[in-house]
Amino acid sequence: MSDTNLSCGIVGLPNVGKSTLFNAITKKQIPSENYPFCTIDPNIGIVPVKDERLDVLTKQSHSKLTLPATVTFVDIAGLVKGASKGEGLGNQFLTNIRETDAILHVVRCFENENIVHVEGKIDPVSDIEIINLELILADLQQAENIFQKLVKQAKGKKEMEAEVNFIKKIIDHLNLNKAIRLLPFTDEEKKYFNKYSFLTSKKVLYVANINEEDLSSDNKYVKLVKAYAEKEGSVAIPICAKIEEEVSQLNEDEAKQFLESLGLEESGLDKLTKAAFALLGLITYITTGEKETKAWTIKKGATAQEAAGKIHTDIEKGFIRAEVVSYKDMINYKGRVGAREAGVARSEGKGYIVQDGDVILFFHN
Repeated sequence: MSDTNLSCGIVGLPNVGKSTLFNAITKKQIPSENYPFCTIDPNIGIVPVKDERLDVLTKQSHSKLTLPATVTFVDIAGLVKGASKGEGLGNQFLTNIRETDAILHVVRCFENENIVHVEGKIDPVSDIEIINLELILADLQQAENIFQKLVKQAKGKKEMEAEVNFIKKIIDHLNLNKAIRLLPFTDEEKKYFNKYSFLTSKKVLYVANINEEDLSSDNKYVKLVKAYAEKEGSVAIPICAKIEEEVSQLNEDEAKQFLESLGLEESGLDKLTKAAFALLGLITYITTGEKETKAWTIKKGATAQEAAGKIHTDIEKGFIRAEVVSYKDMINYKGRVGAREAGVARSEGKGYIVQDGDVILFFHN
């Protein structure tokens, strides 16, 4: 995963609502000046993960800046039937998507006679399988190329045998038209994953794009998508991309009122970012002070020392201890000083497992 944030590649057949959803994302994105090292490409949108805790801590610390965790959405164009063979924009999309942490697969679950379906009928499972097959074929091509190179390199080198077998196992599985994420791996085999970026090894979040009138219930198409996702250990959430586009054009108060009028507590985009975090097992810890209040994205189960490395490798290397106050205690005791006086500010060592919402101050050499 990238050091700064979570990234998702958006895929889907033409006319499924992918562009509408991406328009909503880019309208909500963080101004690029807040992230000086980000070049905002036309097909990239960086959006904040809504977290009320940051606003409360910003007020408490009188912070000049509030920096939420973010999700980068990469819009993958040109994915149609035959893309792996160069149809549509063919393999142009592959480079972009290989660098993302997860795939967001937009599936059409609405009927509209004015919007033509590329396959001539509404069939979400068939749509999913068309895209999945293209990704499988692209992975197969990559795995076969890797295999040929490895076999040459491995001649007379016993230590490379395990890696050759790993790629062979992947090729055999892909030849059954199955995604790599459905294949069990040993811990020994898992270490090769960082070396190769296979598309179908990534986790998938299916976005069932629905009509406004289906917001209050799952339509028959959404049920099919949810059943498909469950079968492969993925997640599916219904969203109305059209509403998301409308919401993205409103200010915060107007958006809240509009969503409430539809009986919704949060926008689909907020749901999406939270679901992506949960799918990848991510949490956030917080640092706060006069300069800034900031959310940092880490893997669930990360240690205090690993969390320190998110801020700077020097802090990780020179780690002495972490002073941890839970978010709840920060509020109850009106800040870190009050938490210390109440004896609830804990001094933790390198191996402490960071919890979501921990407010941390690192001490280092």
